Amino acid sequence: MSHALERRVLVITMHDDPGIDTRAALFAEISDLVHAYKPASVVIVLDQPAPTQSALSVVRRVHRLCSSLDLVVSVATRSAPVRRLLAAGADTEDDIRLVIHARADTAIATATALTAAA
Repeated sequence: MSHALERRVLVITMHDDPGIDTRAALFAEISDLVHAYKPASVVIVLDQPAPTQSALSVVRRVHRLCSSLDLVVSVATRSAPVRRLLAAGADTEDDIRLVIHARADTAIATATALTAAA
């Protein structure tokens, strides 16, 4: 995992599948970053060719965390089936909507625009 802060948008890139054994540690690391940076929004880039259920589990947990902090979360993944899975499970009445993109640059630009508009 790597991260960068771009115009108050925390961009987190998951390069590898976290696996079942390390997904809790990865979520804890991301949670620490969110609390430390207090970003305006968060973008998660799934850089794996085919993200697994472990990666999606981390995304869902980050979405719940950020929703509780009133932060918009965007996800970028090249995988159309993963985008559909995320979209199908993203809308709940208690959460802020998860924004899903095919490209990382689009996700970052959209999050930056939302931040500037706020």
